[in-house]
Amino acid sequence: MNLGLLGAVMALGIAAIGSVIGIGIAGQAAIGAWKKCYMSNKAAPFILTVFAGAPLTQTIYGFLLMQQIKGADADPVFLLGLGVAAGVAMAFSAVFQGKTGAAGADALAETGKGFSQYITVVGLCETVALFALVFSMVALG
Repeated sequence: MNLGLLGAVMALGIAAIGSVIGIGIAGQAAIGAWKKCYMSNKAAPFILTVFAGAPLTQTIYGFLLMQQIKGADADPVFLLGLGVAAGVAMAFSAVFQGKTGAAGADALAETGKGFSQYITVVGLCETVALFALVFSMVALG
């Protein structure tokens, strides 16, 4: 078994698991917020889909890292460790991005204000995944 290829697959797989959890969390909140709007005869802001979809990007980062690991010449054990560690970092980023997105969706639907502040915090969670991707690529050389 090639441990390096396993590391490549783990980077994508673990990041994707985090994405689906984060999307599920934020998506549930967006749906609940829309329901509140409908029950109050208020317009349901479509922009809440931004909060729900934000954690999807970690899957893309996992894919990009997978491609880099597949082409790397480094020690297979290192590649496995790198893939798992970066995948976990991306997954946690996605999960907590989903949680912050959920809070943002609820607050925006209730007040109609603060989108730029809420999306900034969601973006901070995103930054962790970007750092994991870039630093992993640097480590690959």
